[in-house]
Amino acid sequence: MLAMEIFKSRYRHLLRSYLKESSEKALYQAQLFSRKSILQQISPEEIVSLHSEALKEIFPDIQKEVLLSFDFLLEVMIDYGLAYQEHQCMRDQQLEIKSEIEIAASIQENLLETSIPQMDDLDIGATSIPAKQMNGDFYHFIQEGQNIHIAVADVIGKGIPAAICMAMIKYAIDSLPESRKSPHFVLESINRVVEDNLDEGMFITMFYGMYDTVNHSFTYGAAGHEQGFYYHSVTNSFEDLVTKGLVLGVDQNFTYEQYQKQVEPGDMIVLLSDGVTEARTEDGFIERSVITDLIQKYKQLTAQEMVEQIYRDLEKMQNFEMNDDFTLIIFRRKV
Repeated sequence: MLAMEIFKSRYRHLLRSYLKESSEKALYQAQLFSRKSILQQISPEEIVSLHSEALKEIFPDIQKEVLLSFDFLLEVMIDYGLAYQEHQCMRDQQLEIKSEIEIAASIQENLLETSIPQMDDLDIGATSIPAKQMNGDFYHFIQEGQNIHIAVADVIGKGIPAAICMAMIKYAIDSLPESRKSPHFVLESINRVVEDNLDEGMFITMFYGMYDTVNHSFTYGAAGHEQGFYYHSVTNSFEDLVTKGLVLGVDQNFTYEQYQKQVEPGDMIVLLSDGVTEARTEDGFIERSVITDLIQKYKQLTAQEMVEQIYRDLEKMQNFEMNDDFTLIIFRRKV
């Protein structure tokens, strides 16, 4: 009670000073008072009531209508104060969520970190850019003897649940050392893991391939994933990497097919997520030919320079507003 009386007295003193001097100094003192009021959790309506009482004391003959106007303002500020407190509470919660997402994104990046293999006769480039903080795309390289394994996946669903799914897939793949030579078996094994552990309504598309660096053959399969491209150096032409397979998490007994390509010198294997082919401009979704045209445009660069430059070009086409996670990987057999 004593503290409130001191508080009221201080306000009256500040108000008198301002009415007498109308100075910048007096206004500055009012700002300091406002900050102290917030720290002491003085509500806006209490400030209005305090101002009304101070005016009565300073101007005993003040018009009744003026005082009534403060009663009106007091009612307005009661609801305003409640709304403001709710806004501040929501703002604090949003900041807390943002902080947690930043931490989760950092953890995801560390968990899913993978190294691009360095080979004498094979040039590999890879990039994966999230549309938001959390990445719903995933790629993972495994170098095992003469073979390089590559997994590319896309969770239908974003945020922290997608990040958890990505980590689950990575560690499920790493736990299959004896069976990774058969992409169809990897897909079937991961499919069972996903079906048992994924929430209903969430699905995962996935491409899995194995590059034999001795025979230069590429064996692969897919589970509902975006089709990649194969570039023939001799004819300077592209073909789709056609695959068939149900998305992961729907039917744990589904049997996946696998395919094989013989990779000639100068040929390229292009793997991607639907965030690449579904890039959206003012005229709608881009054609797949736009991507192959960009690969043609930058094919003199290294594979890593190619994927980075293609991303920059597609980002520019979309006015730097990516609508989906972007993942692009290129294998090129050196000449």
